[in-house]
Amino acid sequence: MSVAVSIQTEDIKQVAIYVIVSFVIAFLIAPLLTNFLFKNRIGKRLRQHGSDGNAAPIFTKLHKDKEGTPTMGGVLFWVTTAVLTAIFNLDRAETWLPLFALVSAGVIGAVDDILNVLGKGSNGGGLRLKYKLWVYVAVAAIGAWWFYSKLGFNTLHIPHFGTFTIGWLYIPLFIATVIFTAFSMNQTDGLDGLAAGVSMPAFGVFMFIALTQGKVHLAIFCACMFGALLSFLWFNIHPARFFMGDTGSMALGMTLPVLAFLTNSVAVLPFLLLIPYIEGIATMIQIFSKRVFHRKVFLVAPIHHHFEALGWPEPRVTMRFWVIAAVGCSIGLMLALLQ
Repeated sequence: MSVAVSIQTEDIKQVAIYVIVSFVIAFLIAPLLTNFLFKNRIGKRLRQHGSDGNAAPIFTKLHKDKEGTPTMGGVLFWVTTAVLTAIFNLDRAETWLPLFALVSAGVIGAVDDILNVLGKGSNGGGLRLKYKLWVYVAVAAIGAWWFYSKLGFNTLHIPHFGTFTIGWLYIPLFIATVIFTAFSMNQTDGLDGLAAGVSMPAFGVFMFIALTQGKVHLAIFCACMFGALLSFLWFNIHPARFFMGDTGSMALGMTLPVLAFLTNSVAVLPFLLLIPYIEGIATMIQIFSKRVFHRKVFLVAPIHHHFEALGWPEPRVTMRFWVIAAVGCSIGLMLALLQ
């Protein structure tokens, strides 16, 4: 990954303008969206079962007062970004792929949210996990094929060690990274402001990396997401006015790894998404332990609920996770700038 391109003042101005514009647009739309969600009773159904299909009494007790809170608020940031990109910032090499990931994941997530609201699907909570997995694998496979066959991507840059050609292994690496990141972000979306708060700095880092590589269109795309997410977070902090839902968390989780592959900075993605990756790994450990050893490692998973069960107030968990995410993004940015 090269960082030899100098950042132009004009490019910085464009990026700043799009951050402001996306924030203002999303901020103005948010009250209208909230009223629509309330009026049509598009509220979250509290899940009664965990990822393993068993009852989740601890989670139910901790969050019983949140049932009915409007969901699908994630359309605020992904639709704002998609519209601005489609009208003003469409570029075949830089924004087609992240736009495809953003919109496809957002739409699929919206279907899942609607099924949840209607009480349909798996235990009345939306699409079954295996069905969602196959749909997202299909989307990731399309992206992997496009990167490898159409764009000729077949290298992996590891900071300090250099860039390595990995050939066809690029395809399974792409699919596995996208699916795991999407799953992890979905697990992270469980507390007011948590998923949005840990995603914003990651988009900020990718915005800067894209500028250093001369990918201005990609930087503007990240700027739109950053500004729209900031507006969403204004309404999503505790107590949340609405939740992002799967339409938001899956849009974030599918788009961020695409940005990493476009900038050849996938090796630092675990630092940029430190909290979501911890959430995803912890949930898999919990599921594995319960199925194999019939015992829990954590009081409840995802791990943010474990700290709630220990007695931490929700805002404390969220803000401490924000701090950890900021540290991870700082480390990730420094590593990404290494040759």
